[in-house]
Amino acid sequence: MATPERELTRTFLGAIFLGALIIASLWILRPFLAAAIWATMIVVATWPAMLWLQARLWRRRWLAVAAMTVTLLLVFVVPLALAVGTIVSNADEIVVQLKSLSGFRMPTPPDWIASLPFVGAKAVLAWEQAAASGVEGLLARLMPYAGDVTKWFVAEASNVGFLFVQFLLTLVLAALMYARGEAAALEVARFGGRLAGERGENAVQLAGQAIRSVALGVVVTAVVQSGLGGFGLAIAGVPFAGLLTAVMLFLCIAQVGPSPVLVPAVIWLYWSGEAAWGTVLLVCAVIVVTMDNVLRPMLIKRGANLPLLLIFAGVIGGLLAFGLVGIFVGPVVLAVAYTLLRAWINDRSTQA
Repeated sequence: MATPERELTRTFLGAIFLGALIIASLWILRPFLAAAIWATMIVVATWPAMLWLQARLWRRRWLAVAAMTVTLLLVFVVPLALAVGTIVSNADEIVVQLKSLSGFRMPTPPDWIASLPFVGAKAVLAWEQAAASGVEGLLARLMPYAGDVTKWFVAEASNVGFLFVQFLLTLVLAALMYARGEAAALEVARFGGRLAGERGENAVQLAGQAIRSVALGVVVTAVVQSGLGGFGLAIAGVPFAGLLTAVMLFLCIAQVGPSPVLVPAVIWLYWSGEAAWGTVLLVCAVIVVTMDNVLRPMLIKRGANLPLLLIFAGVIGGLLAFGLVGIFVGPVVLAVAYTLLRAWINDRSTQA
């Protein structure tokens, strides 16, 4: 019969070996983890759509997988193609606008700027200095930073290439998961059940619901915001409205919001003397910018019966902690932790 000391030693060494094996496996798979997480989030969020397609494509799984893969590819390629097409079709106008900058002269600062508290005098002084120096003076001030800007562009170009490779890898993994989704879901449910019994299986199901809810809230909100914002840009006569709409869509999905596009457009309209259209776009911008504070939580709440504050904290905290993928990972982690904690508290109160 083994002594307790030998049993403790064997358990301890076994735990160390198992932990080292898990860490080594994750380290080896580290280049593929981001793509695998994205593929999992995409497949879980769009699984009902894939089943809907399969039912209408003669119940052929491979046809549904091919259709979903092409759809995902178009989601990435079409906005980029529209943006590039807008730039190419308006190349002559862009050149004219750039040439007109050489003769641009800033007007005198408006009276309301001087009346601003604390910063009014400094803003007027900075405005007058910029107007006196003109475009040539501004370029002279920016020249020392040209090298840093060039390095930044080179770094961003390499990041774009890396993101493109990650997207292709995500696409391949998503296609594989679509093909064998039921088997993978069963294995994950079995793993959750092995860890925590019925609670573990419920946690896995809740994680899937949270992913779909967040995807619904983020994507639908981004589409609505960019659509309304693009409509406002078009009716106000802002140039390159199609390109700016595509930029807004990417910014809204990345949780930056449409403000970086709409605010400069409003300022440009007022600057150009189009005060009426500037006011119209300003009202539209206020509605569009504040829409995500109402629409997104409502859509997320419909899919997962979780506290709204918990979902909001998961979206914002996940974004800050893990980047864009944290929009989905954060609410899922908090949802599972919240459900397990509630189950543990309820069991404790029942036993008491």
